[in-house]
Amino acid sequence: MNLLNATLISHSFDYDLFSDISLHVSAGDRIAITGVSGSGKSTFLHILSTLLKPKVGNVEILGKDLNSLTEKELVHLRSNDLGIIFQSHYLFRGFSAMENLEVASMLSHEKIDNELLKRLGIAEVMHQKVSELSGGQQQRVSIARVLTKKPSIIFADEPTGNLDNKTAREVMNIFDEYITQNGAALVLVTHDESLANRCDKIYHLENKELTQVK
Repeated sequence: MNLLNATLISHSFDYDLFSDISLHVSAGDRIAITGVSGSGKSTFLHILSTLLKPKVGNVEILGKDLNSLTEKELVHLRSNDLGIIFQSHYLFRGFSAMENLEVASMLSHEKIDNELLKRLGIAEVMHQKVSELSGGQQQRVSIARVLTKKPSIIFADEPTGNLDNKTAREVMNIFDEYITQNGAALVLVTHDESLANRCDKIYHLENKELTQVK
C-alpha cells in the first residue's frame, strides 16, 4: 500500500494552476518537487498535506480517502501522522524553543531526542524564546518539532532555505536516516538543485503539468 495517492488533482484560483496531476508516495520515498515561482508547487504541497482541498481530484493518505473524513478526523491525521515544515515556521513565538517541542511531544507521546537537537545545532538555544532566535534557528526548531512527532510522511516547503550549506546537508542526512529507520517518506518543494538531487525522485511542475525527471 502506498502511503499517499494523489489522483488527477486540479486546482485554480483566478486562473488554472495545474490540471489532472497525480503523485504516488511509497514508504522510503524521498521526493522533490521543483518548478519556477508561481507554478503551484506550494499549493500542491498544501493539497497533499491536507491543508487545502483540491478543486478536482482525490487524495488518499495511509489508506484513508480525505474526501470521506470529517474535519476532526483530518486534524487527527495531520496531528498524528503528518509532519509539515513551512517556510514561515509557525512556531509559538511567546514560548521557548523547548516548549514548542514539548507541545509536540505531549501530543504525540514521543520523547524529545536531545541528540537530534545537538546535530541541528540548537541544543544551546532551546530555552530561549522563539522571538529571540534567528530565522535559521527557528527553521531548525521547526524541523525538530516535526521529527519529534514521528510522522509517517514529512512535507517540507524549502526546508533548508534559511540554512548554510553545511547545516542543510546535515538536515538532509537526518531526514535520510529518519526515513530509513521508520519506513516513512519525504515530499519536499525546493528551488535548490543540490537539495533536489539528494532525493530519489524529482518531479517538475510547469505549464500546469507534473513531470517526473528523475
